[in-house]
Amino acid sequence: MIRYSNVFDNKNMLLIEQGGSYFVYEHQMDRSNSSVSAANAYFMREMNVKKRQVLCQLNNTSMRMQAGAMQWMTGDIHMKTGLNVGNIIGKAIKAKVTGESLAKPIYEGQGCIMLEPTYNHILIENVANWGANGVVLDDGLFLACDSTIEEKVVARSNISSAVFGGEGLFNLSLRGQGFFVLESPVPREELFVFDLENDVLKIDGNMAVAWSSTLQFSVEKTSKSLIGSAISKEGLVNVYRGTGRVMMAPTLPGTLNKFENNGPEQKSSNSHPMSALGD
Repeated sequence: MIRYSNVFDNKNMLLIEQGGSYFVYEHQMDRSNSSVSAANAYFMREMNVKKRQVLCQLNNTSMRMQAGAMQWMTGDIHMKTGLNVGNIIGKAIKAKVTGESLAKPIYEGQGCIMLEPTYNHILIENVANWGANGVVLDDGLFLACDSTIEEKVVARSNISSAVFGGEGLFNLSLRGQGFFVLESPVPREELFVFDLENDVLKIDGNMAVAWSSTLQFSVEKTSKSLIGSAISKEGLVNVYRGTGRVMMAPTLPGTLNKFENNGPEQKSSNSHPMSALGD
């Protein structure tokens, strides 16, 4: 038995999102500042630049996360890497082309796992909401998921998608049953969600965070003629065609640049979980 003091009853930690066994806590104020950093911390807080952490509550279940993401855990939880002689080369290639970690450790058992704090925004999504074939993620956004979810690398259907679309030749795809957690450069309230039914979405720039695997992705000219494209000053656009969902970050400056865990900067171009644990 373990008793938690000033953890989940901490007034500085606000539960802002929950899905499945995942809970997102936001630190309202960073009190660990000196006279030198206090002013910067104040303005960061005013602009919603706050540290956030993900709690996963396991109840004889299991989950997979990015390597190095765990901060602390309690209870009867065991970790395994999932690496062996037969799959290490394949996993290394997958990690290289998708921007993910080589090994995503699997934690199983009963207890709580808290992930490392990050200034990035956290999204909790249900795979079922993305269609029977699952979801495709932009590179480097994956944080954690239920172990019931299958991971695989999907290749772009044409070279132009990689060369001109900014998405790369390969992306991480998730399918199955359960919830997954993403790190996002923008908060959920700024995201646009498009549900297409035999329709087309065109985006000028690499601003799609995730899209249904059922959608065909390509890069096309805004006009059939080069003159038309030149006049419109749009040139090439990312096109998502078919039936499915696209989640887009419209407030980014045209490109979904990779961001670091120590801050959300980009370059230009609620139920309480502890109620189920008891004392």
